[in-house]
Amino acid sequence: MGVVHIPVLLEEVINNLVSEKTNVFIDATVGAGGHASNILERYKNVRLIGLDADEDILRIAGERLYEFEGRARLIRGNFRDLREILTSEGIASVDGILFDLGLSTFQITGERGFSFNDDSFLDMRMDNRGTLTAYDVVNSYDYKELLEIIRDYGEDYRAPAIAKMIVETRKKKPISTAKELGNIVLKAKRRTGKIHPATKTFQAIRIEVNDELRSLQKGIEAAIDMLSPEGRVGVISFHSLEDRIAKVAFKAASELNIITKKPIRAERVETKENPSSRSAKLRVAEKKQGG
Repeated sequence: MGVVHIPVLLEEVINNLVSEKTNVFIDATVGAGGHASNILERYKNVRLIGLDADEDILRIAGERLYEFEGRARLIRGNFRDLREILTSEGIASVDGILFDLGLSTFQITGERGFSFNDDSFLDMRMDNRGTLTAYDVVNSYDYKELLEIIRDYGEDYRAPAIAKMIVETRKKKPISTAKELGNIVLKAKRRTGKIHPATKTFQAIRIEVNDELRSLQKGIEAAIDMLSPEGRVGVISFHSLEDRIAKVAFKAASELNIITKKPIRAERVETKENPSSRSAKLRVAEKKQGG
């Protein structure tokens, strides 16, 4: 496979979400199968359902989980449809569920417009069955729409300047590649730093293309409903918008006990080995008895 994807907060996920009592576990964002393979390796009684909307990454997960074929089932689908997917599989309740909301290494390096160093087409779809692409957003949304997306989803105070620069640039010719967009943002912000100046803009447009926040809200609500008593749900988020949705959803659910009063963060050893884990936050909640 060449590129290796390292699952973030692996030990923390396993220690907080899986036990000898776990029978059915849902990896709602199975990705390359990092968390899933380790769970299946350590707990021989677990039956795992892995979901992902990305057809390409699901094939990679299939290769990684091949040895667990009898206990692992992979399904192409978005976790916003969690309830419908599990019901169609004859599953009424689950003992554990994980939402890992980070981009896979394979997606970032996969020439699909997720990276600002990418010279390929501005796509950013996690599910290629979707019709909206980043190219559509960047080249057809008006200034006000772009401003709101970059401000609200990217939380970038330079949103007005970035939106204006995008609109001005596309008058000359369409913005076709991720690298072009990255350079436009760089020009609009007129500064550099440890984090690439285009990071928040790319995050914002990706969220819009994939309707990520509404999907997460719906997915968490379904997960809470389908948890069995003492079953646990965990969400690994990578920016404040995702973390806020998980925090509010857990707090609002009277049938849950919140296990993590503050989110679990990666230890220094992990952040040194895997820099992408620096911004990861894990929140965990447990279904009450009779909840």
